[in-house]
Amino acid sequence: MSRLSDISASPVLREFAQGAAQSAIMPVADFLAPTIEVPTSVGRYKKYTEKDRFRIPNTLRSIGGRATELRFEVSDETYNCEPHALDYPVDNLERLESEDLENALREGAVAVAEVAALAHEKSVIDAAMTAAGAGTGKVWGSSADPVADIDASIMDVIKAAKYGSLMGVGVLFGASAWCLFKNQDKVRGRFVVGNGPKGGNLAVPTEATAGSLFVGSPDVRTSYMVFDNAAPGIAEDVKFLLDSTVLVFARRPNPTRRDPSFMKSFRLMGKYMVPSSYMRDDCRVEVAKFDWSEDVRVTNSAAIKRLNVSAT
Repeated sequence: MSRLSDISASPVLREFAQGAAQSAIMPVADFLAPTIEVPTSVGRYKKYTEKDRFRIPNTLRSIGGRATELRFEVSDETYNCEPHALDYPVDNLERLESEDLENALREGAVAVAEVAALAHEKSVIDAAMTAAGAGTGKVWGSSADPVADIDASIMDVIKAAKYGSLMGVGVLFGASAWCLFKNQDKVRGRFVVGNGPKGGNLAVPTEATAGSLFVGSPDVRTSYMVFDNAAPGIAEDVKFLLDSTVLVFARRPNPTRRDPSFMKSFRLMGKYMVPSSYMRDDCRVEVAKFDWSEDVRVTNSAAIKRLNVSAT
């Protein structure tokens, strides 16, 4: 067994790789589609729609009577955690020259984790946008009230989830939508800091403070995911994936297979970003390989609202 094989099989590297991967997906992908670790690659979950909804049961039991059975009047769907993988090649010369192969492999694990996270984030956002549909157009000029627009969407999502305060709400801004929102006159007017003799000063909201503006104080994030819209061989055309879009959706940080969250990522338990290695057939390159299995699902298509915003 080679030194690279020994290192890649180390539990320490495995924990490092999994930690790097989890940190990389947290900003947006895990916000939109929180992870559920599942024991098998194929299993069932509850899917909610406008027609198949969560209903609160009557829990009162008469003396001598039967208890109400908890039923989920929704459809059973199947998740299928498909295999994903990325390889990090290490040439023989690099192995000979490297005085600290373990650190080099850690750098490789970070690079793989970040690229895997970007691919995962794109698949999550693509699925969310498809589920949200065309959305509603909003002009956030000087006379508009963006907070009221988002509040209305939050109320709609809470009604759609029908889980009351047990269900959280997320607000995800595209990059251009966030720039427009935080600089809009009425939004800034709500952020007055200080109370000196000349009154307070206008401030610009941050993602950390913006949630306090909205009903229910939802979590707020911004997506800066970009992609090249040009065909291969053509000059690049880099765009933001969400850009001028705002998504409002039902979410739980730690979802189950039964709750009416909008999206979930099913991931095979203990099998995320597992490192190992193999020698390429020419014996000149040893490859550190990283494998995982997951399935991203829209689990409540009714629990999302999409706003397409512009300044004019």
